[in-house]
Formats: sequence, structure tokens, C-alpha cells
Amino acid sequence: MEKLHNKILSEGRALNESVLKVDSFLNHGVDAKLMYEIGTCFREYFNSKGITKIFTIESSGIAPAVMTALQMNLPMVTLKKQTSKILNGEVYQTTVHSFTKGSDYELTLSKKYISENDNVLIIDDFLANGEAALGAIRLVEEAGAKVGGIGIVIEKSFQPGRKMLDDKGYDVYSLARIKKLGKDLIEFL
Repeated sequence: MEKLHNKILSEGRALNESVLKVDSFLNHGVDAKLMYEIGTCFREYFNSKGITKIFTIESSGIAPAVMTALQMNLPMVTLKKQTSKILNGEVYQTTVHSFTKGSDYELTLSKKYISENDNVLIIDDFLANGEAALGAIRLVEEAGAKVGGIGIVIEKSFQPGRKMLDDKGYDVYSLARIKKLGKDLIEFL
């Protein structure tokens, strides 16, 4: 997606070989028009896949996921990183390691938002090591539902997440695939 590539090059900052800061338009400040176009791209790719729900992980995936859900006229569900006291054990949970934060968290899905008949599209802001995507997949599959696809805004193709998901047979569609990062260096695949 050319507009996303241009935005990454103009506003993104590569801090080192593994960290790309895009907080001005994706995960702190949000460029709503760009998110709408991202939703359009995901809708066009996944529209024929029989998707019934859009899932994302709080919080950076919410903007592209809600725009995708809006355009596909589907419900969107946010997987929580912290357990709520009001869910009363009616949840699916799995432990996920966050590369960015250097810690583990319990990814949580309320059982009332998924059924075994669902075909879920997982939308996330970044794909690097694949831990977040695998956590979301575990929750969907534990509920007996199907993962119909994974939409990624920015993929760090030099990290193992994409290969791991491809090897497991998941349909992964990334809008920007980064080949290499370095201090002030961003190269696309």
C-alpha cells in the first residue's frame, strides 16, 4: 500500500534494527483517513473468505480493526491484555510474551463474543515474532472457531513471525513489509 509506505517513510522513525516508531499515525495519534484506507485494503483482500468477526488485540490494533469491521459490516472484538474482574471466569485466556514491553501478559477473550461457527479475521498493527498473533489464534481455536485470515498493517519481514504463521498454513496479508531497519533506515521488501 503506497500511501502507508509513504507515511512510514515520512513520519516513522527507525530507532534501531528492531524498533520502528509510528506513534504519530498508528498507535498514539491516529490518522483516521489512512486507517479507513487500510480497512478498505483488508476488506478487498478478505471479503470472499467468509469472515464473521474481526478480532484485534488492545490497543494499537483497534483503529485498523474497527475500520475493517465497519467496511465489512461485521462485529469487532477486542482481546484484552488485562483480566477484568467482571468477566467471572467466562473467558478463554493464554499467556503472550510482548517483545516491545519485555514481559508476559494474559490475553483474554470473553466466551460470549465467540462461537464455534465463527470464522475470525485477526487484525494487528505489527507482525514481528508472531507471539501476539499466535496468542489470538490460540484463543479462537480453543473456542472451536476458525481463523479465516490475519491482516497486518506493518510486518517486520526480517523477524520470524511471518514464516511461522505461513508454515502453520494461515492466510497472512500485510500492507507494508519491511525488509530491514537500522538507525534512521527503513527498507521495504
